[in-house]
Amino acid sequence: MSEKEGFSGDWKKGTFWILAFTLAGTTIGAGIFGLPYVFSKSGFAVGIFWLFLLGFMMILINLYLGEITLRNKRIHQLPGYARIYLGKTGEKIMLFTVVFGIYSALLAYLIGEGQSLSQLFFGHLDYSIYFGVLFWFLMTLLLRQGLGGLKRTEFFGVLTIIFIIIIISIQFLPQIKTENLTTVDFSNFFFPFGVILFALLGYTSIPELRIESERKGDKKILKNAIILGTLIPIFLYFVFALIFLGVLGNEVEQVSTISFSSLVIVLGVLTMFTSYFVLSFSLKDVFYYDLKRDKLTFIFVSVTPLVFYLLVTFFDLANFVQVLGIGGAVSGGLAGVLILIMHIKSKKLSKRIPEYSIPSSWLAITLLSLILLVGIIFEVF
Repeated sequence: MSEKEGFSGDWKKGTFWILAFTLAGTTIGAGIFGLPYVFSKSGFAVGIFWLFLLGFMMILINLYLGEITLRNKRIHQLPGYARIYLGKTGEKIMLFTVVFGIYSALLAYLIGEGQSLSQLFFGHLDYSIYFGVLFWFLMTLLLRQGLGGLKRTEFFGVLTIIFIIIIISIQFLPQIKTENLTTVDFSNFFFPFGVILFALLGYTSIPELRIESERKGDKKILKNAIILGTLIPIFLYFVFALIFLGVLGNEVEQVSTISFSSLVIVLGVLTMFTSYFVLSFSLKDVFYYDLKRDKLTFIFVSVTPLVFYLLVTFFDLANFVQVLGIGGAVSGGLAGVLILIMHIKSKKLSKRIPEYSIPSSWLAITLLSLILLVGIIFEVF
């Protein structure tokens, strides 16, 4: 396939769709369920502004990371590439961002599953913590069984989200009220930043995409697969937020699926279930391969998220949206800045010619980094 064919040639290839859906499935997770709530606080227009701006930035950063992987003969995860281009300090910072991001997601899933199951079975949230612990216990048993086949659930996760959106679109699209979409609160301008960034994160799957494209003998499709794999979540998030906010307005819950029918709640529960499982295996790999803590893996992967959940719940330290916001801003923001710096350094230090190359400059990196760092400051403080 020539470079000029672009998407017109890629869309016919099964590998292209596998790669795109893998990235989309890794990206879509707990973040989507918090989008309608943060949009309701800032206003739909402000939320869409951040969705499109950060979405464009994530396409660019994902492409940068894809190019970084192609400039190296050996495959690494993010901390490995950070070690090559940023040294041991960069590796440690990147490792922190990856672990912090995964723990934030697991904590959000425990909160979200607890509330969803309590709402599903009892019609209120009074039993959320009990269902959260029950969900954790079930996931711990499954992880101990080593059901590796459930690691590759990205494709079905995307289909589930699409199914959810089709259902609510058919049922609730006629009920959208325009007044719910026209209110804007500029005092909450940065409020959606962290949750949206969290919802767009899919960094960790990029090296896997490079492996799969190399296995199929067609690394040239990686660029367009990354673009489509990032665009799919952006489009789904737009429709999802439009319907939930348009119908419910300020009455939308933090875990948005519990605001609608039991079927939507069930689909949300299943989506978070598969995502929790996939992320747990990713965290297990980090401690086993990167940190060489194989004897303590069970404690770090299974017990630690429960401890965080109990502390956050009993002491009311953070809610679902706050966990998403801080996790997205800190993990996604720091990792994004590191990838930007790694990309421009890789162009100078790497000898392998990549299958695609994206232009970059210190001016562009500085501007993008400032946006991410300002978002971190506003989200955390």
